[in-house]
Amino acid sequence: MSKKFFSNTRATVVIGAAIAALAAGMPSFATAQQAAADNTMIERGKILTQPGVFGVFTMFKLRPEWSRVPSADRMKAAAEVKQLIEKHKNNVLVDLYLTRGLETGSDFFLRVHAYDLVKAQTFMNKFRATQIGRNADVSETLVGLTKGLNYITKDGSPGLNAGLSSASYTGPAPRYTLVIPVKKSAEWWNIPVDQRLHELEAHTAPTLAYLVNVKRKLYHSTGIDDTDFITYFETNDLAAFNNLMISLASVPENKYHVRWGSPTVLGTIHSPEEVIKALAE
Repeated sequence: MSKKFFSNTRATVVIGAAIAALAAGMPSFATAQQAAADNTMIERGKILTQPGVFGVFTMFKLRPEWSRVPSADRMKAAAEVKQLIEKHKNNVLVDLYLTRGLETGSDFFLRVHAYDLVKAQTFMNKFRATQIGRNADVSETLVGLTKGLNYITKDGSPGLNAGLSSASYTGPAPRYTLVIPVKKSAEWWNIPVDQRLHELEAHTAPTLAYLVNVKRKLYHSTGIDDTDFITYFETNDLAAFNNLMISLASVPENKYHVRWGSPTVLGTIHSPEEVIKALAE
């Protein structure tokens, strides 16, 4: 977790909680950590860039019964979801995406970020109790955690690290999002670290040219999900994204994949209210 995450305010909370816990004869570390989590405010710009953040991706398929819900009630569902997100804004960051018309396995999905996974779970349980949540089935759930770079670091691969750090998205506001889960083989995890670095350098080098067209974010999920990584992308140029995927499929590291997609989820980017309204039409 980055040093910025531990602000003076948060440190004060931790110390204060520890002192209170000692006075009460309770375990201080756990109490202090919980107090710190409880007082962590959600700021979009921070939570999307920090390590140590949980990401929960849940894909939903609407039931046939949804179309039989009165039109007025379906339209009210958008306001209900908006109110729920507002109520939990200090606990989770919620994004909704529309996949209807582009996917067969889902109609929409949620991406929920939280410093505390239980808070993401609580929000999802509340969402399932909404009008639209009661009329949809979960088709896929993926859980991951953000971390710092493991291989392409300033020390391990300074040239590529500089390329990653200097590259930035310059295209129009992204309209599309893609989620691709990745599972590595046992052979991958048993090769020497320096060989893994070599393989990932060959993986990273051809991607640099596409970072002006494609935003990317990586979630680590080994041991907490059936995947090893959840790769999340945003773009306004699907042709460039297609070429990026071809370049990644062509590197030797691809031979260590036992899952790449399955599902690959393609959606469009809207506000949560816009997504629910589109599903209500």
